[in-house]
Amino acid sequence: MTFEGVDGSGKSTQAELLRDALLSDGRDVVLTREPGGTEVGERVRELVLNGPDMTPWAEAALFAAARAELVATVIRPALDRGADVIADRYVDSSLAYQGIARGVGVDHVLELNLHVVQHLMPDLTVLLLVDPSEAGRRVAEPDRLESEGAQFHRRVDAAYRELAERFPERIVAFDGGRPAEELSEVIRERLRSRI
Repeated sequence: MTFEGVDGSGKSTQAELLRDALLSDGRDVVLTREPGGTEVGERVRELVLNGPDMTPWAEAALFAAARAELVATVIRPALDRGADVIADRYVDSSLAYQGIARGVGVDHVLELNLHVVQHLMPDLTVLLLVDPSEAGRRVAEPDRLESEGAQFHRRVDAAYRELAERFPERIVAFDGGRPAEELSEVIRERLRSRI
């Protein structure tokens, strides 16, 4: 299961709240973040979030490289042992940010990522929708991507909404403006039939 949304949408908070709830139910849970979760992923994270400007394809390739390492060394082994995996961002982030907002193309970015994750896609993606200007106010110390202008963040928001329409069987949108605990309960209620 993955959590997606614009920077500042509350996805990390919701991913952590779900992890805590599942752990309290006695489940084996692994929470990952992207980019990150491995030594390679953390170094890529530093480069893409705090490094120099780069071309959209370079950005997409770096995210894909970190994702390949995460799937091979963390996600796949966790799934193989029967754990629940919650990912704070995954392939849909690249589809939204690089595929649509940066103009690389959804199909091109999806093809690249399907190869590197060996076609491992989430059973469910929780998309938290928040007005981009509100989300921006929630970010305390913006990184390179969070520092992009308002127009870029509106494109990312529109991209996520487009993905929800394109993949309705997998992506479920929620109002990310609700209080965190209340939203967490709504999400858990929706998931009860799936886990």
